[in-house]
Amino acid sequence: MIQHVLMVSWDHEQLSPAQDGWQKRWIQSKHRTDYGKFRIGAGRFYGDREKDKGLQTTQDTKYYAVSARFRPFNNEGQTLVLQYTVKYDQRVDCGGAYVKLFSEDLNQEIMNEDSKYYIMFGPDICGEDKKIVQVIFNYKDDYYLIKKNITCETDDFTHLYTLIVRPDLTYEVKIDNYVAEAGHLEDDWDFLPPRKIVDPNMPKPEDWDERETIEDPMDKKPDDWDQPERIPDPNVTKPYDWDEEMDGEWAPPLIPNPTYRGIWKPRIIKNPNYRGKWVQPEVDNPEYTPDPNLYKYFNISVIGIEILQGKSGTIFDNFLITNDDKYAEDAGNEMWGVTYEREWKRRERQDVVYNKINEKEGKKGKESKKEKKGKDLNVKDEL
Repeated sequence: MIQHVLMVSWDHEQLSPAQDGWQKRWIQSKHRTDYGKFRIGAGRFYGDREKDKGLQTTQDTKYYAVSARFRPFNNEGQTLVLQYTVKYDQRVDCGGAYVKLFSEDLNQEIMNEDSKYYIMFGPDICGEDKKIVQVIFNYKDDYYLIKKNITCETDDFTHLYTLIVRPDLTYEVKIDNYVAEAGHLEDDWDFLPPRKIVDPNMPKPEDWDERETIEDPMDKKPDDWDQPERIPDPNVTKPYDWDEEMDGEWAPPLIPNPTYRGIWKPRIIKNPNYRGKWVQPEVDNPEYTPDPNLYKYFNISVIGIEILQGKSGTIFDNFLITNDDKYAEDAGNEMWGVTYEREWKRRERQDVVYNKINEKEGKKGKESKKEKKGKDLNVKDEL
């Protein structure tokens, strides 16, 4: 039974520089010796310096692998909601910011990119071409990627990502509490063979006519249609001094034939026998068997961040797993919504200050140029 499990990354009382309480909750994998390090940080700008602190990547071009364990649960017969916030505090060029859900069997000490997971969800950016929200499910030990393209946020504000999976096999992906994509698990992942397949025993009938238009069989070419494209110029006569022995046989120059009508083609009419484009009929796929348990996972017990980042600085916060999507929405508005509004206000104030500084520097630059110009003039006058 899923309870409203609020996956808080740390206790705010343990965030003083002398205390590392969050590291007791989040286990650093030892699978590699060069994993990137996390710190607790709120970024370059924030809504609240303390409340907006999260797990932040600190080293460029590094793999990261940390995880936190919670009491195991199953989502059988219930909605599963996975929610958290991401803030790209850096100008991200290439880096994942997704999370993974694991079973209780995961050995956190050696968690790595090959560790089996149930769900992978969250933004993934690499250059200009890849700015997506990953939604990958484990089904019978194979991984299936969503077939739809969901664009993630790429600015440096905090954003809320929510995945909702329901027992009726429907799902939603929300960004900032707005539905970015929704549908059915069977339709948007290739978990199962298709319900219908083309009937191999039903070929197109030989007399099936797909031509929308045809040449009119009743249209006949006029008898006088065939005329040469060019004719001898009737207004030119052989020069009086033309010597055929010396100059060869005389022939008048050719000019376009005014009666030439081109190549004859019968007119085009609608095909009275047109039956439309042939569509191969479909039949039930004998290999398809519905699976009402596509959504189901047992002993979910670990949430992990296993990513590669080019530029570091990403902040993860406000982790929440619940069986109540309304609760998640309200919690998101409370945890993320207030932060987002405050970030915008702080950014606006920073921009005002930045612009004022630039204006002052610009004025100083102009004044220095004037002074320099004046000195140059004086030098020229003295010379």
